[in-house]
Amino acid sequence: MEQATVNPMKEIKLDKVILNIGGVGDKLDKGVILLEQVSGKKAVRVKAVKRIPTWNVRPGLEVGTKVTLRGEDALAMVKKLLPAIDNTLKEKQIQDNCFSFGIHEYIEIPGMEYIREVGIMGFEVTVVFSRAGKAVERKKVKRGKSRRLTVTREEIENYLITKFKTEILRKQKKVVEDDSE
Repeated sequence: MEQATVNPMKEIKLDKVILNIGGVGDKLDKGVILLEQVSGKKAVRVKAVKRIPTWNVRPGLEVGTKVTLRGEDALAMVKKLLPAIDNTLKEKQIQDNCFSFGIHEYIEIPGMEYIREVGIMGFEVTVVFSRAGKAVERKKVKRGKSRRLTVTREEIENYLITKFKTEILRKQKKVVEDDSE
């Protein structure tokens, strides 16, 4: 009997994990400290590109901070952060190629101590997946585009269930009873 060979180009891999906090002024400074403590990496400040007068946002204004982790650091970060949300995700938090969730208070993360200069604060986490060959879409010369490179929701859900034992909460459909009898 022949064994079914798995196409290595079809395997999905965890590409990167992005931690971010939005805010200005004092909240931004606290966010930088928090993300550097959680990730162990240097946080980058994000500047606004557009003008939004109702929110007093102008181009060049620092409006947030983020840290991007790749490789083994990214995998370790997902293992560290998923228990903070009890290894459960809602179905709507998973899209093609990625999933996102928020952590309301960083002290919910196992092993994290309270940081006096930060106080109580939360942040968002985005985990991005890719396949081998995804660089073809990113390069400048002879760029290609293929739907086959997209990692679907179902594949991400299976990956989370098998690798991290994550529970996916499905939206319950309401059943309407007809009283026309």
